Amino acid sequence: MSLFGDLSVGTSGLKAGQYGLNVVAHNLANVDTEGYVRQQMVYDSSPYLLIGQTSVSPMQVGLGVDPAQVRQVRDVFLDKAYRQEAGRQGYYEAQRDAVNEIEDLFGELQGVAFQETLKDFWVSLQELSKEPDSRVAQATFVETGINFIERSDKIYKQLKEFQLNLNTNIREKITRINEIGQRIFELNKKIVFYESSEVENANDYRDERNHLLDELGTMVKIDYKEQVDGRVTIAIEGSTFVTEDFCYRMDYLSMAQYREKQGIEIPLDEAADILIPVWPHLGGAEVFDWSQVPSTAANSDIGSLKGCLQARGTRIGKYTDIPIEPKVEDFTDENGDFDEEEYKRALDIFEEATKDYNLNIESSIMMRTQAQFDQLIHGVVTIINDTLCPDKEVTIAAGTTVTLNDGSTYTYEDDTKIRIFDEEHAPVGVDENATPGEELFSRKTVRRYMDPQDITLADGTVLENVRIYNTENANDNYSLYTLGEIEVNAAIVENKSKLPVINANGTGDYDMDMIKRLLTKWQEPYATLDPNALTYNNVTNYYTQFIGEIATKGDEYNILATNQECMTNAVNDRRLAKTAVSSDEELTYLIRYQHAYNASARYIGVIDDMLEHLILRLA
Repeated sequence: MSLFGDLSVGTSGLKAGQYGLNVVAHNLANVDTEGYVRQQMVYDSSPYLLIGQTSVSPMQVGLGVDPAQVRQVRDVFLDKAYRQEAGRQGYYEAQRDAVNEIEDLFGELQGVAFQETLKDFWVSLQELSKEPDSRVAQATFVETGINFIERSDKIYKQLKEFQLNLNTNIREKITRINEIGQRIFELNKKIVFYESSEVENANDYRDERNHLLDELGTMVKIDYKEQVDGRVTIAIEGSTFVTEDFCYRMDYLSMAQYREKQGIEIPLDEAADILIPVWPHLGGAEVFDWSQVPSTAANSDIGSLKGCLQARGTRIGKYTDIPIEPKVEDFTDENGDFDEEEYKRALDIFEEATKDYNLNIESSIMMRTQAQFDQLIHGVVTIINDTLCPDKEVTIAAGTTVTLNDGSTYTYEDDTKIRIFDEEHAPVGVDENATPGEELFSRKTVRRYMDPQDITLADGTVLENVRIYNTENANDNYSLYTLGEIEVNAAIVENKSKLPVINANGTGDYDMDMIKRLLTKWQEPYATLDPNALTYNNVTNYYTQFIGEIATKGDEYNILATNQECMTNAVNDRRLAKTAVSSDEELTYLIRYQHAYNASARYIGVIDDMLEHLILRLA
């Protein structure tokens, strides 16, 4: 019995050394394999052989060593920390990349800066004020106006194109997420199959699965758990993704499809092609919760997919998205009576609109930039047009019917304040017809005024041949002086003498007061950058603050992304210190197992010699 035990000790040592050499060789072969985790051979003593019993203890003979398992060297806590930090890094990198693209479009860092275009228009206006009778100055003013609108339109169009191009990035991420989910589901089945015998671990499959979890964690916020049988179940943003029995696919809908599915009756626009990630198995529910702005405190600023969606926004930003705080003077009549109730109602509407702005517009760098830039252009256009074509406010009587430009009619149900062309104070062109009411910037579809018609005021006065201003309607894009719908008045482009610079008093003098008002209004504060700001800016300061805010936001995202990269690398370095294969260390193990193998072989040789000696002696 003793000889049997001695031989068993030797042969088990040979096997143990061989297994150890195999594991080391496998580690060395994968030293540069991404996602590979080094493996270790774990040994246990073989079952003892009972050969008798004493009054004190059993008489046992050791049979050597058994390979217990080949285990991975992992730290599940570091894995989880890495995936969270990498996800947060992906979120802020997506935001940073969007800001960098926006800065390139405005050309403030390189190329032709939009600020120069704005400056050229201002200079041409100053030159016109010096020589209003100069045909060259008039033509230059019109031409710089054309250049101003064309450059503005180009930038706005590029912003929209970049916004829509983010759809490609989002589509690719969703496709990759589904591929990862399906592969993890397949790996789950393979791992369960190979480990069901409880003899070996499917370490290489586990490495692949963990590597896929790392990649998935950079794109979305994941929660995962390994089940008793070795399967991993995954949830994305709190919704099931991979279960024991199924992999639920993530899909996307265009904004048009999403609105139709939700039964939302909103006019479709250029934003109809914007993609929304959804869960088909949850009835088309959105993947992400946008009820709050993502933040580190809420642990919701995770994933490059969410970062792309946040930067892109859900629609094309316009100046109408920026709420305007009501002013006390707007609720005070000509007698000085203040309508406090209406003012408070308007203030409540403004506060609600501000909350919506902060949640949906301010948090999206793309939509915020579009809205603020559009507000700048709308401000310039309004300053120029309202000075060249001044309006006055009157109260039209209830029951008055007016004829719209399309030939249809509209009847006012209540006394309503409207704007009409103020012909008395309007300058006229230098053409032979002394054309009044020609704005420099026109809407492409809707004319500035309705056709001349008679109206009745609330006090009973009848005004003849009145030109009613076509009011801008936030729900009708064609009625807005917004980028994409603005052009330089074709009548003035064809005949620059129609530019209204002559006084309407019939003397033929140039309207210097009107030109001075143009210069004054340009330099007067007219708007805040957003509803949260208190400072009103003139045109030049508005653009300076606008670009400064973009640069500040870009610097903020760059710092956050850089800090997250450092954090992610620090966690990964700690993780690699445990999981990475060191060729020097493995070579040390190689020598150790080689010596152990040789020692076991020599041990068996000694036992063999002893047996031979005994057999020969007994013979």
